[in-house]
Amino acid sequence: MDTKTLFLGDEAVAQGAMDAGISGVYAYPGTPSTEIMEYVQAAPEAGARGVHRQWSANEKTAMEEALGMSYAGKRALVCMKHVGLNVAADAFINSAITGVNGGLVVVAADDPSMHSSQNEQDSRFYGKFAAVPVCEPCSQQEAYDMVRAAFDFSEKIRLPVLLRITTRLAHSRADVVPAPARAENPLNPSSDPRQWVLLPAHARRNWAALLARMPEITALGDAFPWNRFIPGTNRQMGILAAGIAFNYLNECFPGGTCPFPILKLGQYPLSSARLATLQAACDSLLILEDGAPFIEEQLVGLFPNPVMPIRGRLDGTLPRTGELTPENVAAALGRARPEGPAVPPLVTPRPPALCRGCPHSDTYAFLKEVMSDFPAGRVFSDIGCYTLGALPPYEAIHSCVDMGASITMAKGASDAGVRPAIAVIGDSTFAHSGITGLLDAVAESSPVKLLILDNEITGMTGGQESLAFGRLESIAAGIGVDPAHIRVVTPLAKHHAENVRILREEIAWPGVSVIIARRACIQMRRKG
Repeated sequence: MDTKTLFLGDEAVAQGAMDAGISGVYAYPGTPSTEIMEYVQAAPEAGARGVHRQWSANEKTAMEEALGMSYAGKRALVCMKHVGLNVAADAFINSAITGVNGGLVVVAADDPSMHSSQNEQDSRFYGKFAAVPVCEPCSQQEAYDMVRAAFDFSEKIRLPVLLRITTRLAHSRADVVPAPARAENPLNPSSDPRQWVLLPAHARRNWAALLARMPEITALGDAFPWNRFIPGTNRQMGILAAGIAFNYLNECFPGGTCPFPILKLGQYPLSSARLATLQAACDSLLILEDGAPFIEEQLVGLFPNPVMPIRGRLDGTLPRTGELTPENVAAALGRARPEGPAVPPLVTPRPPALCRGCPHSDTYAFLKEVMSDFPAGRVFSDIGCYTLGALPPYEAIHSCVDMGASITMAKGASDAGVRPAIAVIGDSTFAHSGITGLLDAVAESSPVKLLILDNEITGMTGGQESLAFGRLESIAAGIGVDPAHIRVVTPLAKHHAENVRILREEIAWPGVSVIIARRACIQMRRKG
C-alpha cells in the first residue's frame, strides 16, 4: 500500500493503531488527544471488526480497561491529554510492574504553552518514573510508524509503551503512507497470577526484574530508525533534537543542510552510546525539545559544563516556558528564520467566551444574583466550558484547579467555615471525578451546594456523549443525597426567579444539596 493520506497527527496515531491490530481503544476526551478516539469511532473498518471504541468515565478507568484487554492477550490503545495521565497514574505506574500480555500503548498528548490546559507538564517524566519506553514522533508519518512498532515492542519486552505527542503535531496535517494491516491477536488470557497480583512479594520481584532489564530495553529501543546520528561539518556545536524539534531545526535551513552534527531522538531511555557519539563530534551541545528540559537535565549530569557546555532551556538559550517554535530555535542558532508572506488579520482578536445562547449564561445569572447576598460565600468551579464563568461579564466563580476539585474544595472550604460553599461542575466532569467528592460530602453531611451544569454532552471537547446522561438524579440519590434536596432547574431567562428561589432554599438547608441545571448545549441543538 503506497497511497498517501492526509492525516492529523492524532489521526495518524489512530490509523497506525488500527493497522497494528488493536482490539480496543480506551480514552476520555481532552484536547489535544480527542481526535484519536473520534477517528476510530468513525472508521468503518473498526466497526466491521468490532473494535471497542466507547469513551470511558475517566483516564484511570480507561487505563485499567486497556490493561484488562492486554491481560486477555489482545492489543489495546489508551489515549489522554497530559493532565489525564495524572488521573491514570496509579494504573499506569503499576502496569510497568505487572507488565503486559497483549501489546499496550499509552498515548499522552502534551500541551506546551497551555493552549487548552491548566499546566504544561511533560509526560516523558512519567515514562522515566515508571521505567517504561517512551516514543516521541517528529512527524505524522513517524506517528503512524511508531505506534505500529510500539505494539510489537510492547509485546517483545512485555511492557506498556508511552507515546508522547504535542499539540502542534496532534493538530497539524501531513501526508502519511500506511502499511499493510495486521490481524488482531487471538484471545489468550494470562496464566501467571504472580505477574498480575501485586502483593509486595510479587511487586518487589517484578520491579527488580524490570530494573535489571533496562540496559536490554534501552538497546532494543535504540535500534529503531527514529534514533539516528547525522554527521556535520562544523564541530563547534552539536544539536540534540527530540520529536517535533527536529522539524523546527530543519525549517531553519530551508534548501540547505544543517552544518552541525545532529542526534535525532524519538525513543527513550537515552542511549549512552549515541550520546557519546554526539559528544565526540562537537565541542558544545544545544538541546532542542518541546516541553520541559527533560533531556537537558539528564545530560547536565552526564556531561558537566566544564567538559561539555550544554545550552537549552535551563541556561536561557531557549525560553523555560511555552512551546518550542521555529522562531526560538532559529534564535538559539543565531539565525534569522526566513519569513513567509505576510498574513493580514482576518478577524479581530477576542477573549474566549461562552457561545451565544449557552445555558451556562442563564445559570450564572441566577447564581450571581443569589451570591450577591452572601459576600463571604465562595463558588468553586471545575474544568469545562463553564470555567469561562471566571471572565467578564459573569465573574461568578472563584476557583478552577483540576477535574473534580470543585466539590472537594467546596467541602474543604465548608469544613473551614465558609458559608455558603457552592460547587459548580459539568455533567461529564461529575461522572469523571466528581462522584467520590460528593460521597465525602454526604458522609459528613457537609453543607455543600452542588450545582451540576447538565448540558447533556461533553461540551468543551466537541460534543462527546456524557456517561452521566440520564443518570444524574439516580447517581446523587444512590450516593445518599436526600431526594428532597435533589432539585432540577431549567436555566432559561423565563425561569430566572424560580431558579433564584430554589437555590436560596437549598442554601438555607444545612446538609448536602444537588441542583441540576439542565438544558442541552446550544451547539448540540444546532447540530440536531
